[in-house]
Amino acid sequence: MAVYDYLIVGAGLYGAVTAQQLCEAGKKCLIIDRRSHIAGNLYTEQVEGIQVHRYGAHIFHTDDPAIWAYVNRFARFNHYVNSPIANYKGRLYNLPFNMNTFYAMWGCTTPEQAKAKIEEQRRSRYTDTPKNLEEQAINLVGADIYEMLIRGYTEKQWGRPCSELPSFIIQRLPVRFTYDNNYFNSSYQGVPVDGYTKMVENMLDGVDVRLGVDYLKNRDALGTAAKRVVYTGPIDAYFDYCYGPLQYRSLRFETEVLDCPNYQGNAVVNYTDRETPYTRIIEHKHFVFGTQPKTVISKEYSTEWNKGAEPYYPINDGRNNRLYARYKALAMQDERIIFGGRLGAYKYYDMDVAISKALEALQKIG
Repeated sequence: MAVYDYLIVGAGLYGAVTAQQLCEAGKKCLIIDRRSHIAGNLYTEQVEGIQVHRYGAHIFHTDDPAIWAYVNRFARFNHYVNSPIANYKGRLYNLPFNMNTFYAMWGCTTPEQAKAKIEEQRRSRYTDTPKNLEEQAINLVGADIYEMLIRGYTEKQWGRPCSELPSFIIQRLPVRFTYDNNYFNSSYQGVPVDGYTKMVENMLDGVDVRLGVDYLKNRDALGTAAKRVVYTGPIDAYFDYCYGPLQYRSLRFETEVLDCPNYQGNAVVNYTDRETPYTRIIEHKHFVFGTQPKTVISKEYSTEWNKGAEPYYPINDGRNNRLYARYKALAMQDERIIFGGRLGAYKYYDMDVAISKALEALQKIG
């Protein structure tokens, strides 16, 4: 006999929002996760008094006042603004591409000068029908920005040359002719002062939580625990990869405590040359303006995904999207199972979109 109305598989953001809303509506929920902690890839852990983002930097941003009000029910957000720096062979540039970038690169001091320089570079190597990411990027911003700030970082991120990557990966690039280093144009932006783990913990107040439980290895035993299941794991794994595995990129982190108060002066520094093996260094204390005597940094490496590794970024090319469509057709045959989240939908979501998708799904199931 079912003990719970809903079993939610995965205690990441999508699962936590689902559980919180169902519990608030009077439903009895059990949420499980194969990891030893809640919050999924949002997980933060305190080290030396610093909230460390264990699975990469997460900055909450949205233009939706309702979503902003929702997350502020569960956490106190600061006013952190994402302003990453690019390091190309020891030379520093502001991101996104803006007047500070163009001044450092070309000495341009006015928008007119910067626009003329970009147009000159675009024209010199313009391709009517770009066949790959390299040609598309040069069409958009010219050779200098491509070679110094896009090529190396992108090739490390995807593990293959830009000339072999499809052009659709870069449909547009943010270019601003102002001296504004704010990466996001969102109306609301910040980081939870007490960390994302605490935020998710507050969401799950009143929800039964079991950690270290792998649903796919225990689905027979868990099958009668609830009337319905919300599954946020990989959709291909749910069906035992019967059509073959979907492809992802994965990440690896090297985290260390340094005996100094300030290592790089910024939360995120991207290394855009091809020779530096990692894509960026995160200095976690700067997300919350920390003043601790020590600091914690994480070097982030992009890697190929294999079964058993953590899937981070879906590779939404034609082949994988067609494969996902076959798995989705299977998923729709069982009305008791609801597939959602980044892995269940095989689509990368920003945090606000993940919340929005969870709320939309809940409206459909009543």
